[in-house]
Amino acid sequence: MDRTRSGVFAALAAFFLWGVLPIFWKNLGFLPPVSIVAQRTVWSLLLLLPLVWFRGDRAELLDGLKRPSTFGWHALSGTLLASNWLLYVWATLNGRIVEGAFGYYLNPFFNMLFGTLWFGERHNRLQLAAIGLALTGLVFQIPAVNGFPWVAFSLALTFALYAVVRKKAPLGSLNGLVVETVLLAPVALIWLAGHSASLADAFGGSPGRATLVIATGIATATPLLFFGYAARTIRLTTLGILQFLGPTLQFLIGWKLYGEPMSALRLVSFSFIWLAIGVYAFDAWRTQTTDRQI
Repeated sequence: MDRTRSGVFAALAAFFLWGVLPIFWKNLGFLPPVSIVAQRTVWSLLLLLPLVWFRGDRAELLDGLKRPSTFGWHALSGTLLASNWLLYVWATLNGRIVEGAFGYYLNPFFNMLFGTLWFGERHNRLQLAAIGLALTGLVFQIPAVNGFPWVAFSLALTFALYAVVRKKAPLGSLNGLVVETVLLAPVALIWLAGHSASLADAFGGSPGRATLVIATGIATATPLLFFGYAARTIRLTTLGILQFLGPTLQFLIGWKLYGEPMSALRLVSFSFIWLAIGVYAFDAWRTQTTDRQI
């Protein structure tokens, strides 16, 4: 019970941080999205390595790197993570925070589907109805954005797959994230070396911008550590419920703070998502109440 409770708190912390981070990434608009992802990879690694050292997890990390299966799982999770990062940052810098929020609203329902496919998690009729409502919202997004909402769909898919892989991967949240960033770091450094005219250019050309660039490590690693712990300690279905906090904050930031367009049809689309959340939350509350009575 204590482990489950700590997993819930970790998930809430991760999703709150992800919900407000578009404000931070907007301030890094002086760099192209790929460079931002490269910087956040390198600085995350520099932040994570000392944590492994002081926590005494070096033996587990080195042992894990010697196993081909461990290497393979985390290479896959690192690829999914980098893809999600790049798309998310690109959407944030290109006025598509609201569409990104829609993707992260969809993501929990992808988690539910994948929980059934890979982990044998079963869903009752209300849960299946919630999935159907969410997919209906996705259909309404097509005319609302004059095309298939590929940003939303891709964000949901890559992050749901990342959760699946992290649940199957053998290393814990910290060591797993370290391995992922170790594998991504060489690619990031090659990109930065080839696309920066000078060291000052790589850091934005001023001390203030350099501080923001360095802070990408903290902004990246902190919620991921929380999420990695939560994904290994609670069911994907529970993780899906808690995840609605993040896109709600993103939705409000994109719409109200940055003035992204919100047509009536787009609100209808989001209404189906919110209805799906309500149905699923009601079912979760009902199930919890029944279990306590038993």
